Amino acid sequence: MAALDDLARRLDSAVAAIVALRDRLDRTGPWPLAELYGTEAEAHWGPHEVLAHVDEMLRFWLGEVERIVAAEPATGPVPFGRVADDPLRIGIIGRDRRLPLGELLDRVAADGRRVAARMRELTATEAQRTGEHQTRGAFTVSALLERFVVVHIEEHVSQLNEILAAGP
Repeated sequence: MAALDDLARRLDSAVAAIVALRDRLDRTGPWPLAELYGTEAEAHWGPHEVLAHVDEMLRFWLGEVERIVAAEPATGPVPFGRVADDPLRIGIIGRDRRLPLGELLDRVAADGRRVAARMRELTATEAQRTGEHQTRGAFTVSALLERFVVVHIEEHVSQLNEILAAGP
């Protein structure tokens, strides 16, 4: 059994829960784009913004994991991560939220599979490699994937269900 199989299963489950919302999202829509989608206190995300974020964050955090795994262990913890108001993060969400919901769901499904597959490939040694987040401190690859990917996507499953319950 690979070091991160349990986390990969949780990721698979959360991504499947998001993809399973496709029919409800289609039936309940159309969904307007949010006027504010950055980090403003008044920002209010709809399905387009949530799905655009989930897709961009899957790709982002996989890249951060790969940087940590590829670094020479003797160099110490690898700086990694970003903060919520990162302009690139907000820009990607702003661009991709304009895509049809079906495309966003397909991207989340594909990228979720890609990240889960990579999680299953990581060795126990790689899973224990360490990075240093600029505001949250040191994380092993395993802890990074749990907090910034798996738990975060599980939170977005709840968020999407709340959005659906409230309607457009």
